[in-house]
Amino acid sequence: MDFTIPDHLVEFRETVRRFTETELIPHEDYVEEHDGLPEDVERRIRERARAIGLNSMGMPEEVGGAGLDVLSQVLVTEELFRALGGVAEAVPTTPGVLLACEGEQRERFLVPCVRGDLQWCFALTEPDTGSDAAGITTRAELRDGSWVINGRKRFISHADSADFAIVFALTHPDREQDRITAFLVEKGTPGFAVGQLHKTMGHRGYRQAELVFDDCAVPEANVLGEPGRGFGIARGGLSSGRIMTAARCLGPMARLIDDGVAWAGQRVQFGRPIADYQAIQFMLADCATDLHAARLMTYNAAWAADQGEAPKVVHARASAAKLFASEALGRVADRVLQIFGGTGYMNETFVERAYRNARIERIWEGTSEIQRIIIARHLLKRGMFR
Repeated sequence: MDFTIPDHLVEFRETVRRFTETELIPHEDYVEEHDGLPEDVERRIRERARAIGLNSMGMPEEVGGAGLDVLSQVLVTEELFRALGGVAEAVPTTPGVLLACEGEQRERFLVPCVRGDLQWCFALTEPDTGSDAAGITTRAELRDGSWVINGRKRFISHADSADFAIVFALTHPDREQDRITAFLVEKGTPGFAVGQLHKTMGHRGYRQAELVFDDCAVPEANVLGEPGRGFGIARGGLSSGRIMTAARCLGPMARLIDDGVAWAGQRVQFGRPIADYQAIQFMLADCATDLHAARLMTYNAAWAADQGEAPKVVHARASAAKLFASEALGRVADRVLQIFGGTGYMNETFVERAYRNARIERIWEGTSEIQRIIIARHLLKRGMFR
């Protein structure tokens, strides 16, 4: 079994590391204070990201994407998210679900997203449905050649700035399966409005909001995929989304450990650097072990996806990677804050910001509890990730 990362990926990773250090991290203080980037800064980040091949890195080259495989995307994501998420999110991405676009949809939605000209948001979660995504109550009825949507979505990332939303609504309530349809709903469509902006615990600059649909009429041409097959479209991106969430956890873990080691070497108590004390050494050792294990699990899940392993196997490995990496990040952030002591509790430090940001990773893209259910079911039916 070869764990060597190819030389070209090592070089690309170093390029992304320099990009993160020069183009992203310097803007963290501004984002923390203003909850977003200035438009000119965000535009420059996108332009420079495109210049080094980061534009919609998971999209095929034939639609303008970088065409990176999953392991390459993981390595890039790990480096980008050494910066705080509110800054790293300025690098353009395109959700895999948009590959379901057909005909003119590709030119209206997919290609502009890949270029970074359009911003999207993914509207699935509702006030009463989070983990139980199949239980959504937002409805769409076909009337006079248009689908009329009524309902409310909640905790939708980029909802206030998106040019269009990928909206999932119940269209065939009497069926046991194929009940949900995906729609492409453009900003400015009558009956479509942004509701409450949520104030979150962490991730400044990564805003969440409600979306409200009140007799919002959407043309049939804006159905993504086939009517009734929307849940399959949403579910199709779960494995890759969870692998990338795990990768997002690796970057802050690595930076926290770097900061913890540097602080322990310079902080003097009782006449000695605190790095000399076994209690601190053990905390750093546990942090390093958590990061190493999380990396191996995440890289392995990505490798399995690239090798074309059975989707159920990839799904289980992705869940395991997401579960372990998100919880490991929480442990690492807590230990490093303890090493920093009172200084780590100050909100001008990366440690404090990373500590706040870490908490959501155990919730979005499927809670830790959901991941455990997936892993256990796979184990009971098929054995250990077979």
